[in-house]
Amino acid sequence: MSVIVKSDQNNILKGYNMLLYFAGSMIMYEPAEECVNDFITNGIVKSLPVSSGNPRFIEAASRLRESCRNLAFCTKLLQDDFRRLFSSSGELLAPPFKSSHLTDQRNGAASESVTDFYNAYGWKFRSRYNIQDDHLGIELLFLTLLTDKYISFDDEACQVEMKNEIRRFIDEHLFTWLPSWNSDVQEKAMTDCYKGIASLIYASCEDIYRLLDGNNDAGKPGISKN
Repeated sequence: MSVIVKSDQNNILKGYNMLLYFAGSMIMYEPAEECVNDFITNGIVKSLPVSSGNPRFIEAASRLRESCRNLAFCTKLLQDDFRRLFSSSGELLAPPFKSSHLTDQRNGAASESVTDFYNAYGWKFRSRYNIQDDHLGIELLFLTLLTDKYISFDDEACQVEMKNEIRRFIDEHLFTWLPSWNSDVQEKAMTDCYKGIASLIYASCEDIYRLLDGNNDAGKPGISKN
């Protein structure tokens, strides 16, 4: 990969990391007005850091841009929806836990747990969140850390290995249950914001997986021209 292409790819990945960091925080914690403003109302969604031809990404971006015209009112709706969808103190209509969506192991074999994946990279910082390891917000945070590590490597062999690890993590610990979780949110969320956030998370993971494929650049995500 040329220096220019690698630089472009790094900037695109940084853009997706920004989206996943904010979107993940909206799933982990009841949204505060400041967070809603920074991410949706006047923030990142209004001028997306990446462009994508992924129909799911396009639909999510459009839904988010058309929502939250009144910040205070929108924040209250999102807080209510968060409690219904994701909080154990609420109805938990769309539990953001891998274990809630997977009851069997693929091919009948025990797969590597997400905890084992974290431990293999010595990631202990997650304990400060006091949230179980298979929570979507924690998995997305770990994905951004892997991506940051990939960006930091100059050695091509290390880049190839980390690229494969990122794709393996997405394949085994996100794609296995994100479709089911996203479907729950689309069906049960009251707000367009959370429907858009769920689709944005799913689409961003799809785009990162495709971007790191390395076989065909046509139609892959790019740097936003906004």
